[in-house]
Amino acid sequence: MGNRLYVGNLPFSADESSVKSLFEQNDRAVTEVKLITDRETGRPRGFGFVEMSNGEDADKAIRELNGFEMDGRALTVNEARERNEGGGGGGGRRF
Repeated sequence: MGNRLYVGNLPFSADESSVKSLFEQNDRAVTEVKLITDRETGRPRGFGFVEMSNGEDADKAIRELNGFEMDGRALTVNEARERNEGGGGGGGRRF
């Protein structure tokens, strides 16, 4: 099990400190939290990544927080997968 977790369906009111506090409950150790924002507007996109200090804490966080309600939204928490290289986006007009 990896130490990097994907966290989806975050409320737009969530910030990195509130997500870190949630994941640190029950003596779990968090090393980094990164919430993803829109490049153009800077507004939250509703998902992010949490790096746990070890695989055991990551596994506990998945078991305890997947489906947990944060501000009325059920979180999706699972092991982060590496992005596939290439492709993605690009829908701009060419002149």
